[in-house]
Amino acid sequence: MSEVKAYGAKASDADLEQLNIKRRTPLATDVHIEIDYCGVCHSDIHQVRNDWKNSKYPVIPGHEIIGHVVAVGSEVTKFKTGQQVGVGCMVDSCQNCEACDEGLEQFCENGMTATYNGKDKHLGGHTFGGYSEEIVVDEKFVLNVPDNLDIKAVPPLLCAGITTWSPLRQWNVQKGDKVGVVGLGGLGHMGIKFARALGAQVVMITTSPEKSEDAEKLGADEVLISKDDKQMKEHANSFDFILNTVPVGHDVNPYLNLLKRDKTMVLVGAIEPLKGVNGGALIVKRKRLAGSLIGGIEETQEMLDFCGEHNIVSDVEMIDIQTINTAYERVVNSDVKYRFVIDMQSLKK
Repeated sequence: MSEVKAYGAKASDADLEQLNIKRRTPLATDVHIEIDYCGVCHSDIHQVRNDWKNSKYPVIPGHEIIGHVVAVGSEVTKFKTGQQVGVGCMVDSCQNCEACDEGLEQFCENGMTATYNGKDKHLGGHTFGGYSEEIVVDEKFVLNVPDNLDIKAVPPLLCAGITTWSPLRQWNVQKGDKVGVVGLGGLGHMGIKFARALGAQVVMITTSPEKSEDAEKLGADEVLISKDDKQMKEHANSFDFILNTVPVGHDVNPYLNLLKRDKTMVLVGAIEPLKGVNGGALIVKRKRLAGSLIGGIEETQEMLDFCGEHNIVSDVEMIDIQTINTAYERVVNSDVKYRFVIDMQSLKK
């Protein structure tokens, strides 16, 4: 067991500060990683501030981790020292249930182990995330990162990326499909990039006309202003798929009206109650409202490989760890395009 530097919060109303945490001595199947970069996800803020009423302190956030391997256990076969790797939202699962057998570790029937604030079966207590110098992870939950990608812009792929990639694949979005992406933020900007790379006709759906130029730069073919009744009527019953990234409860009925018969809108942002859903909007044309949670390890690797083939990364702003509290306030105020990434070398200052 070793002690490393980290940044975390000791209470829900406390700023993040430098702390020391313990990492386990690597086991035979473990990969020991020195962390180079870590993305900042809105989930980090929710967990730090105990918005979901399940936080355990100290909270050491960070589940968008990019680093390099400094050591491997004796039974590790997929990774070697010096290799560029990633760790996303999970660091373990039971590996025995039906979901795990199907490569859907995020739905583990015995509970996946989250990268932070999960149950630490090795050291006891809870897991600590990527706002730290190092991490030790079982090789089954370590990801290979294509060498050609701009490594500083890769971390958000491990949460925002897989969160938007998984439903596009699960609902089989194909070339020529008309795909709507609701909301232009950390998730939405990745949804546009992926849908475009898959060959879809991409429509950014937003309440904010001022986001039109950015949406088109990211790859949207068209922008639909959802507050404009005329535009909404013109697009009614025309979408093959809608990816809804809005992070808070909202009225989904206007978006359901945009779907063709038998087509689906998937929620990936709002982890809270929605306003009343009109059953008629679903029943009359057999439409579907569904949800999706990150993705399994195999699917996440597929996403990274796709990004390597198409040179897709996130749009990021780099920060030092010492400015993390200011960055949190900016995320809350939607003042970032589109994700912050921490240069973890700053932890050594």
